[in-house]
Order: sequence, then C-alpha cells, then structure tokens
Amino acid sequence: MAVFLLMLSLTSCAEKQTASNNDQTNNEVTVNFAADSSGYYRQATFASGCFWCVEGIYESVKGVREVVSGYAGGKTKNPTYESIGTGTTGHAEAVTVYYDSSLIDYPTLLKIYFASQDPTQVNGQGPDKGTQYRSIIFYRNDMEQLLAKSYINQLNASGKYNAPVAAEVVPFTVFYEAEGYHQNYVQLNPGNSYVQYESIPRIKKFQKLFPELLKPERSLLK
Repeated sequence: MAVFLLMLSLTSCAEKQTASNNDQTNNEVTVNFAADSSGYYRQATFASGCFWCVEGIYESVKGVREVVSGYAGGKTKNPTYESIGTGTTGHAEAVTVYYDSSLIDYPTLLKIYFASQDPTQVNGQGPDKGTQYRSIIFYRNDMEQLLAKSYINQLNASGKYNAPVAAEVVPFTVFYEAEGYHQNYVQLNPGNSYVQYESIPRIKKFQKLFPELLKPERSLLK
C-alpha cells in the first residue's frame, strides 16, 4: 500500500497547494532587475513537461538572470493551474528565460532545451501526460524560428532517435505567469516527492552533460 501511494504521488507535477494572497496570478510577466550592458535581458520561452523541472534546469545555467514559470500556447485568457490541468485551455506549462546575450546565446538555450528532455515524447515528459505537458518552442523572431527548425531537422536526420522530434515551433503571443507558489519550486521545495524523484534527477542528468554551463552555486553535481 505504501508503495502504491508513493507511485500516485509521482504521477505528475500537478500536486495541489494553496496559493497565498500575495501570489501574482495570470498576468503577462513583469520582472524587476537590472539590465545587461545592451540595455535589457533577452527572453526565450519554452515548454517541455513540468515547468518545475524546466525552470530548475535553466536557473542553473550561467548567463540566465531569471526564469519564470507560467502558461502559454493556448487561447483561453487568464488560465489557472487548475484550468490547464483539464486539457481544455490549449495552454502548456512553460517558462520564460531572461538571459544575458553577452554570456549565453539562443542556440545554446536550444541545445539545453533538447538535451534536457525526450524530444520525441508526444504530449508529455516522463510521467507527466497530457497536452499541457507538450513540448513547444515559442519563437519571437524569424531567426529564432529558423534556428529551432534547423535544430529539429538536424536531430531528425542524425538517427539518434527512433521517432521524430515532437516539439512544436510556434510564434510567441502571450505568456501568463503561474501562481506564486510555482515559482522557484525546486529550490524552495527540495523535500517534495516529485522534486526528489523526477525534477532533481532530470536536472542532474542535464548538468552532467554540460558542467561547463553551470552556475557553481546551482550545481547539483556534488
């Protein structure tokens, strides 16, 4: 019985929690921090399964200033964590990465994106199943679209996978910030069972592939 209950707790990252009254919910994200030497931080938005995991991966990368978890890719306005879980909003769990382009570039973010997931899995990653967990690259300009599609073509031609890459490449429209209790989730909830058995192993797997990209204080390779 104990084993069965543990398995249930690990089926997805959709573990309900109570948001505080101070949570900022369903707003296009606004982040306040100093800009880089070019005058601003560039943004990149990705979806690849549970946003707790993806946020933790990019937060550990040098040149990344901030990562915000949220919802993107659907048509329903002001989605909530509960509403996207129904699979009817069209949104996916996503993250917006704020990065210093003098320290890390978009192609490297793409390399991280594909290396930190199973890019052939359709509508999910690992134990998380459903359209809200599908993989999407949200491009903001023609160059990002070209780079993303080119990377996918190279992966498909490489013979590395037995199935085609399932990640969608779509134009960025709007990003809704998730409830406050989802932000920095892995860092703030290390004892959570999903974090221990899914998020941390996924982050470590990525970090072992690219130790040279890591912020020392965010490395789990100890």
